[in-house]
Amino acid sequence: MTKPTVIDLFSGCGGMSWGLHKAGFNVIAGIDQWDRALDTFRLNHPTGCAIKADMFNLDPLWVMQQVGLEQGALDCLIGGPPCQGFSKNVPAAYRFLADPRNQLFRDFLRFVAAMAPKVVVMENVAEIYNAYQGTVRQEIIESLEKLGYKVEVAVLFAPDYGVPQRRRRCFFFASRTEIPPTFPPPTFGPEKVSTLFGDIKQYRSAWSAISDLPALENGEGHEPMEYDKEPENEYQAKMRQDAKVLYDHITRTLNEKQYTRIASLKPGEGIKDLPEEMKPKSGYSGAYGRLDFDMIAPTITRWVFHPGSGRFCHPSEVRLLTIREAARLQSFSDDFRFTGTYIEKSHQVGNAVPPLIMEGMATNIKVCLQVLPEAARPYRLLRDAQAQY
Repeated sequence: MTKPTVIDLFSGCGGMSWGLHKAGFNVIAGIDQWDRALDTFRLNHPTGCAIKADMFNLDPLWVMQQVGLEQGALDCLIGGPPCQGFSKNVPAAYRFLADPRNQLFRDFLRFVAAMAPKVVVMENVAEIYNAYQGTVRQEIIESLEKLGYKVEVAVLFAPDYGVPQRRRRCFFFASRTEIPPTFPPPTFGPEKVSTLFGDIKQYRSAWSAISDLPALENGEGHEPMEYDKEPENEYQAKMRQDAKVLYDHITRTLNEKQYTRIASLKPGEGIKDLPEEMKPKSGYSGAYGRLDFDMIAPTITRWVFHPGSGRFCHPSEVRLLTIREAARLQSFSDDFRFTGTYIEKSHQVGNAVPPLIMEGMATNIKVCLQVLPEAARPYRLLRDAQAQY
């Protein structure tokens, strides 16, 4: 059977497309303007076309020529157009939408209009759902509906789909096939529950995602690195499924002050728990935080390389998380390789959409494409649902 085709706009390193790749899709192109992210995309999708471009000036018809597709032939167009930020100040909406940097969601819609993909998945920050009294959300919905798409919108909580990290993102899921889109139901929750529709597993903790990786001291690591123990749970086995060795399991060296601060903290503690004489003059509320063994990880950000920027410290070892551990918490499998410097890799990991969310949506996308019978789809109707975050 032919694999469904995917083009990833604003791809970054390719978190969204990696999830669909793992679910059996053919990722034929990724488009971004950051060279390093495209290097990573190219490394992991060697048969795909990596296109460096400013989306504002890019011609969708030229892209279709590059990948050899006619209008209407693409199965799935995905992407996460960035925005500069949101405010609850309603008059500011006009200033926000007048800023060219915040027009990128309209460029995404321009590509939808030109390419006419069968299915569209657009991702953005959770705040877009209610920002400016929902005007941005409504513009996106109405634009897609005018193009002949049925649209569903939801704010998805990553742990509900097996991601061991507290992250909420807004997704627009649209289909122009005979089968309307629906989001997959959560398969994880705060507690393990058995229902008529299947079992809900307990949320995955941060420790359950990384406990099988080799122990390291501050400043240690090399690559490639051999695994030194067997997977300890289903998630770890899934992450290691197609990998033979480890890459990016290298720690960033802490200075003496940073090391002393982290060494004085217990798992789950952070800057507020430091002795007064050790506290930095300023810092984020989660600064110098050590992961809790039993809790979901906080949101992994592009600043995961710095202890003063969040709860990015190992729970049992006096060090920062490695790039590989941060990638695990984002649900990137171990066979996904990153390119660039340590900081560039941190930015790629932190800016990505967790692949496991898209892998979870893959079945519903395939049903819309009529690759799977409609009866195979897990249903979750969310029209007019109020986003909670």
